[in-house]
Amino acid sequence: MAGPFDNPLGLSALALPLREQRLKVLSSNVANADTPGYQAQDFDFQSALSGAEAARERAGRGAGAARSGVSMAAGEAPDYRRYVTTRPALQPSLDGNTVNAEAEHAAFGRAVLEYRASLTFFESRVRGLMTAITGQ
Repeated sequence: MAGPFDNPLGLSALALPLREQRLKVLSSNVANADTPGYQAQDFDFQSALSGAEAARERAGRGAGAARSGVSMAAGEAPDYRRYVTTRPALQPSLDGNTVNAEAEHAAFGRAVLEYRASLTFFESRVRGLMTAITGQ
């Protein structure tokens, strides 16, 4: 059973890199809006977060050999590709590009807000820990 001190930074520590990855995928869509044949992609944040939580629980139980797509060993970059999916086209263009610029800008704006909210929760958690440590 996990206690309050097993992960003092909470889900925010797991969510920030995942939200960053989603921003990268969405910005790639916006950048390739005019690229012929480009297929719009999205990042399945919920699945990635579940995978990261499961990997953290396994690592906490000492089963470090079991690896998730977002788990990582020392010095190894996480592999997020398994959570990137191709988004179906709302209205595909004649050149095969499936990016809808308006939908991508809206999704990117929402992803920025979600990232900022996660960052705010993370900063609040760190501030609380610093207050507990220093007593001020």
